This record gives sequence, structure tokens and C-alpha cells, in this order.
Amino acid sequence: MPRILYLGGTGTISSACVRQSLAAGWDVAVLNRGRNQLRPLPDAVEPIHADLADDAGLAAALAGRSFDAVADFCSFTPDRLRRNVDLLRGRTGQYIFISSASAYQKPVAQLPITESTPLSNPYWQYSRDKIAGEDLLTQLYRDEGFPMTIVRPSHTYDECMVPVEGDTTVLARLLAGKPVVVHGDGTSLWVLTYNTDFAYQFQGLVGRPQAIGQAFHITGDEVLTWNGIVAELGRALGVEPVIVHVASETIARVIPDRGPSLLGDKAHSVMFDNAKVRTLAPGFAQQVPFAEGARRIAAWHRAHPAAVTVDASLDAAFDTLVAMA
Repeated sequence: MPRILYLGGTGTISSACVRQSLAAGWDVAVLNRGRNQLRPLPDAVEPIHADLADDAGLAAALAGRSFDAVADFCSFTPDRLRRNVDLLRGRTGQYIFISSASAYQKPVAQLPITESTPLSNPYWQYSRDKIAGEDLLTQLYRDEGFPMTIVRPSHTYDECMVPVEGDTTVLARLLAGKPVVVHGDGTSLWVLTYNTDFAYQFQGLVGRPQAIGQAFHITGDEVLTWNGIVAELGRALGVEPVIVHVASETIARVIPDRGPSLLGDKAHSVMFDNAKVRTLAPGFAQQVPFAEGARRIAAWHRAHPAAVTVDASLDAAFDTLVAMA
């Protein structure tokens, strides 16, 4: 039975990929700190508990182990990625680095985005670090044949996650009838991908020689507007949203920690050509359009009301933006 190691494995995307790998007949090990109770590991998974910030502890946890594939969901800087690669070099047949579709050129010069679209994001350090990680792996592949594969998710969600800026604070505002801030005029194009739809396509790359040395983005096919996303959430919750449009630059000024991800990603229209990944994951048909995803979000949060938390400072900033509009 082929064996895969997930670095991570309990996040929004990786948890679905773990389940998909099990369904595909892989022996699955997951390395993390074992603290995420929101998305618990299936019983069939081998848990390996280690802190990825502890070099010695990580080396000890992986001592003597080898894998047919490694899926790295936890490298957010090139230094961390290099440490992980050095540790696993010669011990895996494939190293899958989870990058980000936010690494693509911003503003986007041409749609749809393909894997050959340039990588450049002057707004968001997170994206630049992912680009640096890709550059590192590409050089290792060219120099020594390191068996890397790069995967670029776009905005991927599940029932536990509200895929708008503000997460459950926005959900609470919708339920309370308070205005919801939407950047720009709300008509820019966006793509949301449910995590199980991502996982099906991801598994098509795992253990495939044709994926070595290659980069793939993975998204759904449905193209939405931000007005439409908020309207669909409201419909699922049984409320009529009150949308207030605010310039992206103004939002970034009032809520600085939200600025990079907005100006470097969500403020730009995107759509993706997924033909490349579908050559290795044939037969894909999007199973969860956002209308269904929104219903799942609403149902999960109704069943877990304690999860509908409000960030008081963020909520106040939204009120400020509404007053400025």
C-alpha cells in the first residue's frame, strides 16, 4: 500500500485531502501538534505528533521513516520549506508543496488564469513567500531532480468556514440585520472551491510521475461576484443582506491587517483554466456549487452557535466603514 505523509492534515483543505487519500487506498500519516479538534483525524490515520517549529523534535519524529509522497501544507516561508525539504530529501518519491493562487500576477493582465500566468504580488508578503518557496523547489528540481510538485489552491472553504472577509463576524452581522461591507462595487469576479472538490483533483496528482516538476492550480468552475456570494449566504440564513460598498483602498486603510489579502487577492477579478490538473484527475464535475456550500455553512453554524463568534474590533471597524460610505 502506498504511503503518504501530510504535514498539517486538519486544516480546511488538508482535512479533505486526508480523507480522499484514505478513500483512494493510501496509507496515511499526519504530522501536526494534535490540537485541532474542529476537524478530527479519521481513525485510519497514523498520527505523528510534533511541533513543526521544533527542528530536533521534528527530526526525531520522522527518524527512520520514508514515504511515497509528502504533502506539505505548513510551509509559509522559504526557510521553513528548505528545512522540511532537507529533512525529507531522499525519503520521499514526491514532495507536494501547497503554494497559493494568490501568487499569480496582481493585477491580473489576462483571464482566465493558467499555470503560465506570471507570479508577482507586490501587495501581500504571504504570496511573495509562497513564490519564493516555488522558486526554491524549481531550482532543486533543475539542479538535482528533486521530485517536487507545486499546487496552488484558490479560495477553498468548508461548512466550518465563512468565505468572506470577516468570517463569523460577518455571519453574525447578517443574522442581526446589520449592514455588510463589500469591497468595490461587489461585481468583481471570484471563485470559491469546496474542500472536497479540491481534494478529488488533488488526489489525482498524488503519486503520479506526470506531476513531478510541474505546477497546478486547483479550483472549482463556478464564477461568482462578491455581491452574489453575500446574497447566497443571506439566502441560506433566511435573511436579506444589507450590502454597503466601500472602496478596497478605504477598507485597507481602516482595517490594515485585512489590506494585503484584499489588495493582493480578493479585490481582483479571477477565473481559472483548470485543464492541466484535469488531465490527471479526469471526470471532475463540481459537486458543491456555492448555493449548496452556503446551505452547509448555515446548517453547521446553526448546529454550533458557539462558533458564531464576533471580533469586537473588526465589528466596530465595519461600523466605521458603513458610516463613511
